[in-house]
Amino acid sequence: MRLITTTEELASACAELASHPFIAVDTEFMREQTFWPKLCLIQIAAGEHELLIDTLAPDIDLAPFFDLMNDESVLKVFHSARQDVEIMHHLAGQVPHPIFDTQVAAMVCGFGESVGYGMLVKRMLNRNLDKTSRFTDWSRRPLSEKQLTYAIGDVTHLRDLFPTLKSQLDDSGRETWLDEEMGVLTDPETYEQPPENAWKRLKMRTKTPKALAVLMEVAAWREREAQSQDVPRSRILKDDALHDIANQAPRSLDDLGALRSIHNGFVRSSRGRSVLEAVERGLERDLETVPRIQRNDPMTPESAAVFDLLRVLLKATAGHHGVAPKLIATSDELEQIARHDEPDLPTMKGWRRMLFGEQAMKLKRGELSLAVQNGEVSVLQVNGDDSSD
Repeated sequence: MRLITTTEELASACAELASHPFIAVDTEFMREQTFWPKLCLIQIAAGEHELLIDTLAPDIDLAPFFDLMNDESVLKVFHSARQDVEIMHHLAGQVPHPIFDTQVAAMVCGFGESVGYGMLVKRMLNRNLDKTSRFTDWSRRPLSEKQLTYAIGDVTHLRDLFPTLKSQLDDSGRETWLDEEMGVLTDPETYEQPPENAWKRLKMRTKTPKALAVLMEVAAWREREAQSQDVPRSRILKDDALHDIANQAPRSLDDLGALRSIHNGFVRSSRGRSVLEAVERGLERDLETVPRIQRNDPMTPESAAVFDLLRVLLKATAGHHGVAPKLIATSDELEQIARHDEPDLPTMKGWRRMLFGEQAMKLKRGELSLAVQNGEVSVLQVNGDDSSD
């Protein structure tokens, strides 16, 4: 185990790592007090190399590491890569490529939904992980020997399990499934957070187009403030306050102060006036530019029955092909399929459509039926021919 604290050491280590066909990568970070994750440590294992990069070391330049992440000849292996890749995209403006996510690969290979790293290591390597240092403060220096040992373990086990998992994936013939998922993970748009889209992450509690227009402007204002000051969104304004402002559309500081979710200090600050300006922008917005509010009306009894059938079909399909149901379709997607014809959903595209989406549509059209045969759910054509394969 080698701890790297200088740019020269990092450049030399990355040059050595570049000769390996794959490297296992993980990060430790903090984000409780910031908008952007604070990168504290990078772990890499490849061959006999076991490296820890102290990203908080004075004057260290991470450029050699980012160059390695962008080296097309080296496969970067992560477990649950989304947050690690988000950090690198933010710091370097680029996404590592190519990558292999062992969590997704394990779901494709039938290990279950949202496979935990500890469980995967136990099942594939018969090793138990010590997770006692997982939630320690990674920004404090010096890091303890216990922290360093824990951190390097995340990539040494990953290095050891990858070849076996990759072999299982190759034997399954589902490499293209993983390629589709990695395409999403390596798409820069996956990690971009334009303030104009901030309203989309909120639960929809607005009832009119005007309220939604105000919500869009106020949410965008909060996003810009949080990003520029690098603080959590809730430190600027909580979600409940956003909804109150959108629904009440205050036009004055007195109106703003009358909202129970807004404290007096906020009203008296420059932020209070900025919020009122955002409200005005929302009220002046052309409602034709405001998305149509999707109301989650209760499903009709007919749609609810279709939804129940789709759940059975999903479980049967997942079980038959040995893949985690959640990787194929979510409950929300099943509801959308039950409500609408040909909804624009991930499960209706690519390998998911081939595996499940087409059958879901046929089931809705009455071209398929479900039956129990020998204690298992079978999918049948309406003429009685078994189509479970």
